[in-house]
Amino acid sequence: MKSNISTSRALWLRIVLAIPVIGWVVRDLLEGDKDSIWYLLGGLGCLWVIAIMTWGVPALYLPAVAAVPFMLIVILLISRG
Repeated sequence: MKSNISTSRALWLRIVLAIPVIGWVVRDLLEGDKDSIWYLLGGLGCLWVIAIMTWGVPALYLPAVAAVPFMLIVILLISRG
């Protein structure tokens, strides 16, 4: 018998939780131990180091390039006061 927790969640969250690997990580972050976030950050850091070792400098700079739109929005929000 299913619990009422899965039926009370938003549709977008149920879709994300249905994705095999990403859903497992998100479910662990939502319902698991409070230390799960540190394991996720450590795993992402290790993946970044492996990417740098594999592809070199482009993998080092790619997260900074990907963060440009977010930082532009942050700068616009700061400048609006």
